[in-house]
Amino acid sequence: MYKMMTPGPTMTAPSVMEARSRQFGNPDVDEQFCEEYHKLCLSLAELLHTKNEVYILGGEGILALEAACASLTEPGDKVLVIDNGIFGKGFADFVSLYGGEPELYTVDYHKPVDTAKLEEYLKEHHDYKYATVVHCDTPSGVLNNIEVICPLLKKYGILTVVDAVASMFGEEVRVDDWQIDIICGGSQKALSAPPGLAFVTVSGEAMAAMEKRKTGIASFYCNLMIFRNYYRDKWFPYTMPISDIYGLAEAVRLVKEDVGRIERHQKIAAAVRKAVTKAGLSLYLNQGSASTVTVINVPEGITDKAIIEHMKKEHGILISGCFDVLAGKVFRLGHMGNNANAEDVSEMLLALTETLNALGFSCQCNMQEVFWGEL
Repeated sequence: MYKMMTPGPTMTAPSVMEARSRQFGNPDVDEQFCEEYHKLCLSLAELLHTKNEVYILGGEGILALEAACASLTEPGDKVLVIDNGIFGKGFADFVSLYGGEPELYTVDYHKPVDTAKLEEYLKEHHDYKYATVVHCDTPSGVLNNIEVICPLLKKYGILTVVDAVASMFGEEVRVDDWQIDIICGGSQKALSAPPGLAFVTVSGEAMAAMEKRKTGIASFYCNLMIFRNYYRDKWFPYTMPISDIYGLAEAVRLVKEDVGRIERHQKIAAAVRKAVTKAGLSLYLNQGSASTVTVINVPEGITDKAIIEHMKKEHGILISGCFDVLAGKVFRLGHMGNNANAEDVSEMLLALTETLNALGFSCQCNMQEVFWGEL
């Protein structure tokens, strides 16, 4: 088995896997499970600094993004899609799917959204029901300043939907302070639980917008309103993946105990970037990288596939390529969640140094040594 040093999924703790193996009851009728689910939702809310409702959904992180758009979008609704990355642009597909009219605000993919320029744009263009923005756009690793962007959108009466799947628990997220109406997360990134669960926080204003719809939500599984009264009624709209939720609860417990988590992510990310640039590699981003993933331009004369295959075959470490407009152009190192520790990252950088040298790119340093020197 290889070690996953990808930007999600990440390596899971043994206790998380043990929790998933618990004997389970029937989540459809067992009120004790409903209590455990509710307690887990409250723990997630605490970690995300919100008093808003939290719902855990039975599906991978993308489910949260689609459910947010499905639940808010009515035919003809204008939606602002803030596009400075592949996932940022991808929100437009969900908006269109449910009859909305996405308007893309497209800017440079190599850096975060310039909030001053966005504000100038909004002065003339603000007739939107809601706006979508990605906190960390995983393909490029760019980190957008949602603590400024979301209050700015709310200033113009625009609801906010944030994809924080690849940032939350590796970057600071404060839902209420930053006026986020719906934020979307997933189990397999910095939470370091297996893939298969998504979750959202939903503000009262966002729920009111759903309740005031003139048309029904064109989905059952992606309809957030069906969870509104789950705790009052002790009832779920579909059979919940109980074992996955047991595992998620343990992962959340571990995150709550890990008080230095954000600072460690920042320190490791900075050391990784110093190491790879000293080796003669170039970063994809000009500025504004998230602390959870580093994205590196593929050196001339080598392919991303060759790097990934050599790392896996010769060193037992899996890293990632990319897709869409970045396919074949970059490779990605994940250092999020349980993977954000010096030992595993050090091992990855030593393997990367040896891999690149073997493939014909002469590294100007041993990345492992530089990494340790920066910590």
